[in-house]
Amino acid sequence: MAIPKVCGIETEYGVHLTGSADFNPTAASSMLINAYVAELAGRVGWDFEDESPGRDARGFTREGGAPPEVEMSLVNTVLTNGARYYVDHAHPEYSTPECSTVDELVAHDKAGERVLLASMNAAQRLLRTDEAIVVYKNNSDGKGNSYGCHENYLVDRAVPFGRVARDLTAHLVTRQIYTGAGKVGCEEPGHRPATFELSQRADFFEEEVGLETTLKRPIINTRDEPHADPARYRRLHVITGDANLAEVATLLKVGVTAIVLLLIEDDALGSAELVLAHPVAAMHTVSHDLGLASPLELASGGTMTAIEAQWRLLDLARKYNEVHGLEALGPDGVGAAVLDRWESVLNALESNPSTLQRTLDWVAKLELIDAYCLRHDCDLADHRVQVLDLQYHDLRPERSLFRRLGMETVVTEDAIARAVNDPPTTTRAYFRGECLKRYRSSIVAANWDSVVFDLGNDPLRRVPMMEPLRGSAAHVANLLDRCGSAAELVGRLGGEEATNG
Repeated sequence: MAIPKVCGIETEYGVHLTGSADFNPTAASSMLINAYVAELAGRVGWDFEDESPGRDARGFTREGGAPPEVEMSLVNTVLTNGARYYVDHAHPEYSTPECSTVDELVAHDKAGERVLLASMNAAQRLLRTDEAIVVYKNNSDGKGNSYGCHENYLVDRAVPFGRVARDLTAHLVTRQIYTGAGKVGCEEPGHRPATFELSQRADFFEEEVGLETTLKRPIINTRDEPHADPARYRRLHVITGDANLAEVATLLKVGVTAIVLLLIEDDALGSAELVLAHPVAAMHTVSHDLGLASPLELASGGTMTAIEAQWRLLDLARKYNEVHGLEALGPDGVGAAVLDRWESVLNALESNPSTLQRTLDWVAKLELIDAYCLRHDCDLADHRVQVLDLQYHDLRPERSLFRRLGMETVVTEDAIARAVNDPPTTTRAYFRGECLKRYRSSIVAANWDSVVFDLGNDPLRRVPMMEPLRGSAAHVANLLDRCGSAAELVGRLGGEEATNG
């Protein structure tokens, strides 16, 4: 049977400094994060001990020393909710803690927006009154540069990676019809800029399979960095998604992908009928297809539209649920709820996409822009439309167009507020976050699979957490409550193995 789908989202935010001619995105990103963590009574750094981004799932390792995507001299910290907050490629990046259910992940993704907003407010106190650092949750600067929103899924190491790559590609290509954040202007060579497309990221994909994330981006990323027991697990690093503000889009982006991965692990997709003949070209075609009707060539012959591909996957998922259930997505009918939402959105996309203007990002943005163009007698090439596009993603409440639209929600404001400070209770993120709350002065570093303590005498003590579903509240809450100091905790852990499976 497929293993539980522990998931996470890493979002690089767009950043801009207004009122200054000397804008440096790296400096602005560092100021944001430093201003935020200064209020947390001390920063706990990131431990790079186990970083290996050059290791490829196809069986080789790219030569190189330090992690190529992270400059270790830049600010890089861990938060009490178990998240990682750091500067990556001159962008502030917020990586959610590991979550065991998709609704929990939606809450922690939205919590990231609150953290960035709080960072802007904290940084403002360090700037002149005519300056401001502005943060956008989008994926493109409109000048040919893209920054990512990556997803991570726990996958069984025993499943051949080749099968994952073959069977997941069509889903990643076609899911844009509900995951796209919408964009005015195309950054693919040879297209007119005055267009609207579903996805902000699709233009930037050039390969079917590969290790890169910043150039020659592949639909299937082969990074083999599990951040867990490498003999048992793989962390599938998905880089094709847009950064969504709409909660339903995030729910479907992660929830449906997790379901498709269950089908792949249990080899429940059947024949190779959903293998695309030209995945990269199809990626671009789907993003430009506002009518959602363009035929995509299949490797086996014939064609299928993006909606037809998603209907086929939904049908297979329903049959899988009848036989195996979807408990791997979490308790209390979480998986069934994702199936129902998936079906309702596909029905609406097929009959009348405009009915999803309070549900999906790309539909909301397109409706907003179409209304503006009609009211002001202009087209997509008008510079005011470009501003409107960007303003949709502005995190400032008084400027955000997204906030004015009354978009449908999935989680409560209370759940988001808790997620800003508190870790999920059902994964190892609980141990990481609670240790930061209780023993911050004794922690020198942490990462996804360990916490490093300084107990006042050498050597430093590393507590490993190689099982993503251990270190939860059920495993360690009572232990933490009994330990008044980090030294006592580490001593007890030596005998109880509370966090290491």
